[in-house]
Amino acid sequence: MEYEFCCPTLFGLEGIVGDELRHGGGLTDVRVENGRVFFSGDERTLIWANLWLRCAERVLIRVGEFPAHTFEELFEGVYELPWLDYIEKDCAFPVKGYSLNSDLHSIPDCQSIVKKAIVKSLSESYGINWFEETGARCQVQFSIMNNIATLYLDTSGAGLHKRGYRANANDAPLRETLAAAMVHLSRYRGRGEFLDPFCGSGTIPIEAAMIAMNRAPGLARSFDAEKWAFIDPELWRQGREQALDVMYRNRSYEICGSDIDPTCVKLAAENANKAGVSHTVHFETQDACKLRLNREGTLICNPPYGERMMDIVSARKLLRNFGTVASRSPMKQYIISSDEKFEEFFGVKADKKRKLYNGMLRCNLFMYYQTPDKRKPFRRTANTKNNTKKVQKNRNNHSNKRFEGHS
Repeated sequence: MEYEFCCPTLFGLEGIVGDELRHGGGLTDVRVENGRVFFSGDERTLIWANLWLRCAERVLIRVGEFPAHTFEELFEGVYELPWLDYIEKDCAFPVKGYSLNSDLHSIPDCQSIVKKAIVKSLSESYGINWFEETGARCQVQFSIMNNIATLYLDTSGAGLHKRGYRANANDAPLRETLAAAMVHLSRYRGRGEFLDPFCGSGTIPIEAAMIAMNRAPGLARSFDAEKWAFIDPELWRQGREQALDVMYRNRSYEICGSDIDPTCVKLAAENANKAGVSHTVHFETQDACKLRLNREGTLICNPPYGERMMDIVSARKLLRNFGTVASRSPMKQYIISSDEKFEEFFGVKADKKRKLYNGMLRCNLFMYYQTPDKRKPFRRTANTKNNTKKVQKNRNNHSNKRFEGHS
C-alpha cells in the first residue's frame, strides 16, 4: 500500500532531512517545507525512515486533509477518513494537535471532536460502542493551519531524537537530531581526527561515531508501528537485519570527547556504551581552554552560551579563552551558539553561518574551514564590557517577566 508521509523537523534541518530521504532512502518524491518534509512510499519506506533518519523528529502517515472552518466541518471531515485501514478495535488512539491562523483555535475542543468522529467511524465499522483501547498505540495528530485540517498517525511513538542511549544527560543537553545535523554539515564521515571539547553527556561524539560506523540511529529502540496489525512484523525484522549487515564493524576511528567536569565524562562514556559505539569513541577530562589543537581534523562543539548553563558574562569569558586556543587551530570547526556576539568574543569571523534552532532557541552554527592564515580576526570594540552587562540585564528582566503572576 502506498502512503504519504510527513516528517516534522527542527527549523533549519528540513533540507538535511530531504537529503537523507533522497540519498539514503533513494526517494524521488520529496517535498521540503518549513518545519516538515513530505514523501511517499510503502511499509518498507516507513520502516527505513524510522530506523535511518538521523535529523527528523518523527515519521507520520498523512491520513487526510480537508477545509475546517467550523466544528461541524471538522467532525464530518474526520469521520469520512479511512480509519478502519489503520486502527484495530482494541487499539489505543489518543488525539493531540495544534491550530494556527484558523477559526478553530480551542485545542481541547478540537481534540474532543476529532476523537468523537473517529469513535463514530470505527463504531459503525466494528459494530461496537465502547473501545477498551488496551492494544497497540496509534497516536492521532491533527494540524489546523489557515482553516485546513490535516490528520496524521504517528508511526514513531517516542521522538526519533530518543535513540535509546541517553537516559541521563547533563544540565544543557543537545538534541540528538541537531547533533547529527551538525556532524552532517561538517561532512565528517569517519576520516581524520574528531573532537568535541565541551562534550557534556557525549551526544555529538556519539552521533559522529554512529555516522562513521554507518549505524542506523533507530537500531536500539522500538517504534509504535511495530505493533500495528497492517504492517507485517517480518518487514521490521528484515529492516533491522539489513541495518546490521551494512554497519562497519572492524574499522577504527579517532573520535574524542572531553569536558572539564569528570561527572560529564563518566556519563558520556556510559551513554556511548548504551549506543553501541564505546569501542570507537574516547572520553577524557580536559579543560577546553588548555587543549593543544595544533593538528588537523574536525572540531564540533556546543559550548555554554549563557542560557541554561552559566550567565552571559561567564559564558563570554569562557568563549574568549577558548577562542584564543581554537582560532589558531588548523582544525575545521563547527560551533553552535545563541550568542549574537559570538564572533566578537571568539575573536574570528566565521567563514559561514547557518541558522539552526536548539529547541525553541534560535542559534547559529559558526563554521570555520579556512586555514588559520586566511581567517579574518574580529576586532572587539571598546563597548564590549558595557554591552555584555546590558545583555545580562535584559535577560534578567525578561526572565522576571516570564514568571510574573505565577508565584
